[in-house]
Amino acid sequence: MICLGLIALTACTAKVPSSQVWLTSEAGDKCTEKEAVVFQKGTVDGAVVVNIDEPRQTIDGFGGSLTESSAFVLACLPKEQRDAILRELYGEEGANFSATRTQIGASDFSVEGKYSLAELDGDTAMTSFSLDRDKEGFPKAQYPQVKDEHYDLYHLMLDVWNLKQAQDDKTYRIMANTWTAPAWMKENKKYYERENGFHRGGALLPEYYQAYADYLARYVEAWREQGVDIWAVTPVNEPMGNDGGWESMDFWPAVEAEFIAKYLGPTFEKRGLGNVAIYGFDQNIFEMGPYTAAIYGDEAARNYTTGMAVHWYGSTVNCFPETLDSIHALYPDKTIFHSEGCIDNLGCEPWDGVTDPVGFKESGWFENDSFWWQPIATDWAYSTRWAGNTHPKYAPVHRYARYIIEGMNHWLTGFIDWNIVLDSIGGPNHVNNFAAAPVIVDYQNDRIYYTPYYYVLKQFSRSMRPGDTVLGVQNPNLPEKDLHVCATRNAKGEIAINILNTGEAVSLPLQIGEYAATVDLPANCVETIIVKL
Repeated sequence: MICLGLIALTACTAKVPSSQVWLTSEAGDKCTEKEAVVFQKGTVDGAVVVNIDEPRQTIDGFGGSLTESSAFVLACLPKEQRDAILRELYGEEGANFSATRTQIGASDFSVEGKYSLAELDGDTAMTSFSLDRDKEGFPKAQYPQVKDEHYDLYHLMLDVWNLKQAQDDKTYRIMANTWTAPAWMKENKKYYERENGFHRGGALLPEYYQAYADYLARYVEAWREQGVDIWAVTPVNEPMGNDGGWESMDFWPAVEAEFIAKYLGPTFEKRGLGNVAIYGFDQNIFEMGPYTAAIYGDEAARNYTTGMAVHWYGSTVNCFPETLDSIHALYPDKTIFHSEGCIDNLGCEPWDGVTDPVGFKESGWFENDSFWWQPIATDWAYSTRWAGNTHPKYAPVHRYARYIIEGMNHWLTGFIDWNIVLDSIGGPNHVNNFAAAPVIVDYQNDRIYYTPYYYVLKQFSRSMRPGDTVLGVQNPNLPEKDLHVCATRNAKGEIAINILNTGEAVSLPLQIGEYAATVDLPANCVETIIVKL
């Protein structure tokens, strides 16, 4: 075991802080409660220092996304199993996720895709808008594997909302996003084009900017009519496009700024939706600059915008801290919220985004905890020109924990994972863009698998709650590739310290104000310490 420092203690009879410890590790711990870390008055040589007098950003929440694909997989389970999964993800005794994202209309993680919630061509008044498409269920005649043909995205949204309301959880937040406007509003009249090697999403026609703003407003209003509050929206998911591989819409920086300033913001304001947050961008961190410049450079757009939503697909090992820091420095009154990330590509080589993957069971993902701790997963860019230092093979648990911890240290206010549940090949996905989820279900054999990274998300969600404040952390002597630490403080004054150790077992010296401790970290683990001062 490596020791990174010694505690120099002073005698003191005053009450010392108590602590609670959770551990997820390659050795088999899964958000397991461990022996408390003992703090005493004193100082630690070469310690990681939690700066209790350096409050930074406020946490918005952690969670996963409610998609039609997730609803379909849950519909293939008996109700008691479905309810148990939702309680584990969103219940107080489980991960207690406090944030979620959902789709407005179709995304790639739709069972069939190519639909909106207002399909009547030219319906600028939104008379055809309805949530009915999300209420259609999955008829057994078409989907014989389904156990509850009446379960769907609409009922999944209601189930989670009602679960949080039963807990009197006022912190639960829903971000809603379109992948594209209704096809009739676009210059190509298609949800996406993927024929004969020609791929594109297509742009929103200027004459439909107001209709599209009304479309987004009607979605928020429709859910309010069901008693469900939408916390935030973005103008569109991935405005730079996804090569037209699935539902998408081109929305360039100047267009998005104009849309927010002249249409979306004023529409929300006029219709009593001014408390709904508008986030810009909604794509990869390193590409954010032109969008922040355009949106924040327009006074009206800036005033209507809460912050930027970001994704992590620009790298498997890097959260681009320099970009996050520079954007925060330029716009310190705006927030940066992570709205989507997932383990894509399923570790298949080479990747072409079209052919079926080998599948979780055959490739070693399903019910194989060791896979998630080893650097053998690949992403969409692994076999392309983007590979190398930014897209090497990676360990999924490390990617999640490192990104979140370093993201917190560089101004992220929260993290929403992609689909909460998927099937045993990472779907269904109507364009074969398969991915992993924290919960994977082999419904044909009645097997439910909670991946190791789920337990990491559980630790983060339980320890970093909405309203908590991120604290500054000084890491003077940490091996950069092995150890990552972040800290937050809640309204009770409790401090949560989250640590990723990607290397061998190590003793980590820790300093919180006038108190010190040595934390013994096993190899390849994520440890959470709740310190009650």
